[in-house]
Amino acid sequence: MELSRREAAAQSKDFVKEITPQAVDYSQWYIDVITKTEMMDYAPVKGCMAIRPFGFAIWEKIQELLGARIKATGHENAYFPLFIPQGLLQKEAEHVEGFAPEVAWVTKGGDEVLAEPLVVRPTSEAIICDFYSRWIQSWRDLPVLINQWCNVVRWEKATRPFLRTSEFLWQEGHTCHRTEAEAEEETLKMLEVYREFLETEMAIPVITGRKSEREKFAGALRTYTVEALMSDGRALQAGTSHNLGQHFAKVFDITFLDQDDQLKYVWQTSWGVSTRLIGALIMVHGDDRGLKLPPRLAPIQAVIVPILSKKAREQVLAAARDLAERLKEVVRLKLDDREEYSPGWKYNEWEMKGVPVRIELGPRDLEKNQVVLVRRDSGAREAVPAAELPARLPVLLEEIQQALFQQALQFREANTRSGSDYRHFVETMEQKRGFYLTAWCGKEECELKAKEDTKATIRCIPFGVESGYEHCIVCGEKAKETVYFARAY
Repeated sequence: MELSRREAAAQSKDFVKEITPQAVDYSQWYIDVITKTEMMDYAPVKGCMAIRPFGFAIWEKIQELLGARIKATGHENAYFPLFIPQGLLQKEAEHVEGFAPEVAWVTKGGDEVLAEPLVVRPTSEAIICDFYSRWIQSWRDLPVLINQWCNVVRWEKATRPFLRTSEFLWQEGHTCHRTEAEAEEETLKMLEVYREFLETEMAIPVITGRKSEREKFAGALRTYTVEALMSDGRALQAGTSHNLGQHFAKVFDITFLDQDDQLKYVWQTSWGVSTRLIGALIMVHGDDRGLKLPPRLAPIQAVIVPILSKKAREQVLAAARDLAERLKEVVRLKLDDREEYSPGWKYNEWEMKGVPVRIELGPRDLEKNQVVLVRRDSGAREAVPAAELPARLPVLLEEIQQALFQQALQFREANTRSGSDYRHFVETMEQKRGFYLTAWCGKEECELKAKEDTKATIRCIPFGVESGYEHCIVCGEKAKETVYFARAY
């Protein structure tokens, strides 16, 4: 007998009991989602993880879509060594200080104590600068536009899968230019690449701006950031782009003979995003049923679930397989024809994994020559003639993509507050969280006091946004900057 869709819905309510509701324990909800959906598994070493095929497929889509954008701006991919000699890292004292607590050291190779300890890269400025000092001789060698996809290690004390791990995957661009203006243009260009990628492909609205001096990258002239708001009201730094100035060039002697026959230092940039984008994807779009994946990043965009009965079993399976064959060039598709699980169980599994569209096909649908499409984002259902499905499905996926972005944008707007009263700011950060737009005098002591009182930091000094307030929210003196505060991951 065909399982009714009402019975399937009842089964689905039982199934999601495995996921802790966000309102009960947000941190446990996050862990439940990434483990139940088989995105990762914990490693024997604290802070490390195995990224399982489903989670890695999302990272591969990020690499594919972001990588194409990086190459389109003229950058080439390369690879640099994992190990950095201690002497190279110590060349740049400010850089070492910024990473010292997080550095992992290699002191032995086999049974032999190394003459010079090695650092497992926390970031690659030091090792890449050493190569650039040899590769660059003349203005004709510039600009150098290189990106690498790799892993890095930072010995974190507090870890959370994808968001902050001891080992993680990322891309890091490292470029060299003739002038400061060219380096600044590059820095802002790549920040815009990140903004457009996050909003277009990941359906995550972001705020772009400059970091405060205290929050900027160690050794940078200026750091720019894209900041997103998670569904628990905490911010996440989704990507950064740094104008490194000539700091590293002077330390590592990266010089070039310019057209005026003068020997000059290059101007550098670096920029990167990491697997924490997967954490952002989960926390921006996920709900108590699990993941909600934007169609453009979803490894599986649609799943066909045949609803079988003893009488029409073979007919339904044959129709489902024919449908899968016709759709495989249209969308990334999965046919779930496992017979050991009920349709209701499958509904739950694919909803939990965030597949944007479920395609239901049963005996009654065969009689009407139709399928039923169910949206993961809203639960809305629609019956579509089978012949129209190849045309309708891509349109529906784009509707879902835009709906997820709008939902996230509305959430951010509803959870962005502003003010000039310090007590209101403190109460907001304690009770409501979200972004807080206000004015700041620019003094580090006010920045530190706000952090001490609220655990909130200046996320960025935004582009093209004015708070409308004339005095610093902390000290009351004349303001110099408009800023967004938030508690953050």
